[in-house]
Amino acid sequence: MTSRARRIRAVVVDDEELSRVLVREYAAAHDDVEIVAECANGFEAVRAVNDLRPDLVFLDVQMPKLDGFEVLELIGPDVGVIFVTAHDEHALRAFEVHAVDYLLKPFGPERFAEALDEARGRLARAQPTPVSRVVASARPAGAYLRRILIRTGARVDVVPVGSVDYVRARDDYVGVVAGGRERLKQQTLADLERQLDPARFVRIHRSYLLNVDRLTRLGPATRDRFVAVLEDGTELPVSRRGYARLNELL
Repeated sequence: MTSRARRIRAVVVDDEELSRVLVREYAAAHDDVEIVAECANGFEAVRAVNDLRPDLVFLDVQMPKLDGFEVLELIGPDVGVIFVTAHDEHALRAFEVHAVDYLLKPFGPERFAEALDEARGRLARAQPTPVSRVVASARPAGAYLRRILIRTGARVDVVPVGSVDYVRARDDYVGVVAGGRERLKQQTLADLERQLDPARFVRIHRSYLLNVDRLTRLGPATRDRFVAVLEDGTELPVSRRGYARLNELL
């Protein structure tokens, strides 16, 4: 390495200690790589990325509590990622389609070096990770979100989709409302809608996505407007198209 080579600060995330040791051992052969933290689960990973601002994360896919794709969603597109995974056809297809670096267990130092070279190039080009596309491609067909993960700094709230009353657009965020409490998540309403079961969550307005289990009454507000009344008395606007969608579902 030249003295002007970019220093890469990396975090290793894997619930298996031997796997973390192996990545650290292989990384030690590369003078431009510094392992700044090791994490045994996804929650630790989110905190480490928030606190340390690394350039690169070696991220295991199969982990308890939060899997690798959930961690990816929480840390966002600006951190370089090399996924580490056992064979998983959906994950591998997602990585190959979107040109995301990955290591297939078991791997040796040569394959590690190849993935690291690819990551160096992406970092040099400041190329963001296509988070939404990777996560969507890795999910099996017909599988929908079971929980919504919301990050506030190093804190992660896990909101089961069944507890969500509705979601509304908030500029570059969505407001996820559950039990009268609203939590902000940096995501578009359209993106979240694609991840939720359409038999349960309906776009009733350009700015609102409703959990139909919370609906108690649907009716006109004025001649040209409709309103959805929820169990707690909340009233949400319903567009003509949203009204038609609800009628089809109900």
